[in-house]
Amino acid sequence: MKGTPTFEATPDLPLSARRSFMKAAAGAVGVLAGVAGKNRVVPISAEAAELSTPDDYKIFELGSVSLQSGVVFLNAKLAYKTYGVLAPDKSNVIVCPSYYSGTHKDMEWLIAPNKILDPSRYFVIVVNMFGSGVSSSPSNSVPPLDRGRYPNVTLTGNVRMQHRLVTEVFGINKVALAFGYSMGGQQAYHWGALFPDMVERICVVCGSARTSPNNYVFLAGIKAALTADCLWRDNWFAEPPVRGLKAFGRGYAGWGLSPAFYSEGLYKNLGFPTVEDFLVGFWEAYFLQHDANNLLAQLWSWQNADISANEMYGGDLVKALGAIKAKALIMPSETDRFFGVAENAAEAAYLSNGELRPIPTIWGHLVALLPNGNQAETAFLAKGVRELLSS
Repeated sequence: MKGTPTFEATPDLPLSARRSFMKAAAGAVGVLAGVAGKNRVVPISAEAAELSTPDDYKIFELGSVSLQSGVVFLNAKLAYKTYGVLAPDKSNVIVCPSYYSGTHKDMEWLIAPNKILDPSRYFVIVVNMFGSGVSSSPSNSVPPLDRGRYPNVTLTGNVRMQHRLVTEVFGINKVALAFGYSMGGQQAYHWGALFPDMVERICVVCGSARTSPNNYVFLAGIKAALTADCLWRDNWFAEPPVRGLKAFGRGYAGWGLSPAFYSEGLYKNLGFPTVEDFLVGFWEAYFLQHDANNLLAQLWSWQNADISANEMYGGDLVKALGAIKAKALIMPSETDRFFGVAENAAEAAYLSNGELRPIPTIWGHLVALLPNGNQAETAFLAKGVRELLSS
């Protein structure tokens, strides 16, 4: 079958490799509304903002920011990590937002001279979305926006806060590429629409400019499965909802991969003898590692993703797509059940300089997320990014 990956490892795939795939897979699946006028946040100094942490990332202290909802988010924080060296003329910048349930750590296998984003040539800034557990999230927020009072943060808000990081900390005024996968791809689209004169290229992998009704319905289903857990009270989980997280994972399983993946038994190549083993050892195990409140916060952002839902475009998606000046490479998976090829084709028709290049695969939304498995898909994606950056 076209696009079927060749595996070097079969049922004896080491546990460490399984864990690597699981860490990368679920994404395989806040906003500064006041960009002008009275709601504009007074910038703080780069020295005050760029704080060292005991972890492998840095924190940009945003201060108090006005969200698109009107809520003022106090002490907002944006976690990020950089790779490579910023060129003297600052012309080699790649911005890479994180995806659903992932962090910068889950993106690192993409960043290497022989991979998709080359840090020997480019300065790669991986930014963690709100709700990721490292940037401001339900799991680390303090009163008055803690617990069930954690506010909804749009992707417009996420990207505007990322823009503050890029400009205030690094003094960057041009972005060579905004690259993203899944919700990261949706944010790459937002970069192109919100900052059309700044962003030179965007690459959207398995993402969309606006979350479709079909995608929204999927998310509503897994949200219902999670919040049906008896521990859900007052819009909050005070302790891990084990049953809910397991149900959440099983709901994700039928959408994250294609029917052909299951009918051809590719889960066996990952070391799982049966579908039930795969559901328990892969999907349930992955989501049991995550904070349920963080998952719900990012789920809202995903459901409501829309590059036109802001004061610049007033909900006019065609206008927002047409305003993107960047060279755009839109790369859906041929078998993605979240972000379909037809959906991306409809968007690409309104891009002034866009190309639709579907990835041949039966891996559905999880295309190119297994560092040592989906080699053909990874090579296809890497080729596309190289060609885009050289254009």
